[in-house]
Amino acid sequence: MYTPEFAADPHGAYAEMRRLHGSLVPVLLHPDVPATLVIGYHAALKILHDQDRFPADPRQWEEGIDNACPVKPMMEWRPNALRSSGIEHARYRSANVHSLSGVDLHGLRKVVQDVAIGLINDMCQAGEADLITQFAFPLAFQVLNTLLGCPPEIGQRVATGMAQIFEGNDAEAGNAMLAGALAELVVMKKEHPANDVTTRLLQHGSALDIPEMVHQLATLYGAGIEPQQNLIANALLLILTDDRFSGDVLDGNLTVRDALDEVLYQDPPMANYAISYPPYPVQIDGVWLPAHQPVLISMSACNNDPAIASDQRAGNRAHLAWSVGPHACPAQSAAYLIAQAAIDQILDALPEMELAVPVEELVWRPGPFARALAALPVTIPGSPPIPLR
Repeated sequence: MYTPEFAADPHGAYAEMRRLHGSLVPVLLHPDVPATLVIGYHAALKILHDQDRFPADPRQWEEGIDNACPVKPMMEWRPNALRSSGIEHARYRSANVHSLSGVDLHGLRKVVQDVAIGLINDMCQAGEADLITQFAFPLAFQVLNTLLGCPPEIGQRVATGMAQIFEGNDAEAGNAMLAGALAELVVMKKEHPANDVTTRLLQHGSALDIPEMVHQLATLYGAGIEPQQNLIANALLLILTDDRFSGDVLDGNLTVRDALDEVLYQDPPMANYAISYPPYPVQIDGVWLPAHQPVLISMSACNNDPAIASDQRAGNRAHLAWSVGPHACPAQSAAYLIAQAAIDQILDALPEMELAVPVEELVWRPGPFARALAALPVTIPGSPPIPLR
């Protein structure tokens, strides 16, 4: 699952996995990291709702994993809701849900629109652009910094460290850079509280200490930059290349939300994740899963399981892209809003934008977790700047 071949055709790989193994597949996340990939929708639901047999705590697993392993930072234990179970999970999750519930969605839409307009104005007269490096990534990054009250100089170090972790490129150094930048942000917010997610986390009754705060923020950045960027980019790719959407979205028959739902089914930004670590051998659907070996849910494969196949995707949100159960994403309303507002803005501003290369020449970044384009080049007919409203 770490090869360029898998990244180029994951759905072909899932189909072959299903043919050979059924719903539970032995895979390698790295040459030395075996795991089980769940590609059956109903098996995934059983696992995601069973914290006793499938807890999210990886501490025993990671004892045998070298720190230089590129996938370890995405999987290792951290004192946060994503990597905890039971009482610890409840404590961390309550703090995160509280901090995110304070986000003003109306105000968030205005932030997204203003950031999008600035980015569109920067690229609209050049005649061409890469919608990932010039739109999706900086938009996700700037919007999240605003929500968390993070100044740009700290945010840039966060983004660099997070990118190294996701790409497995000197992930250990990226982890250290991320932790240092976030600790600085926490100290700043202790001294200068404000109406932002970081301050609400600090002020929550769970009384998170600085190391715990760093890990909550690392989770929010991990979920708020790379997956958000991929959701925006993958939806724009669909709209630019699929006749079901490219004409109808711009003509008003299908909404951007419909395109987002299609992407969340077919190519969710986190394709394989929601990791658990059985504390003892567990049997599910007649297959024994080893103790302390990672079990990943393939949101992408499960959503496209023939057992639940449906031609109706618009308005259907039974997909697993946000996970389900105790570890379901608590920020999905904000993530939907950010992606929809960003895409609405760029389609309104640049309706004649077109893909600059044949779709088959686009490159998907290798890696077992994300469904991420390396670039999304487009041509843009010259347009005047958009005035800020």
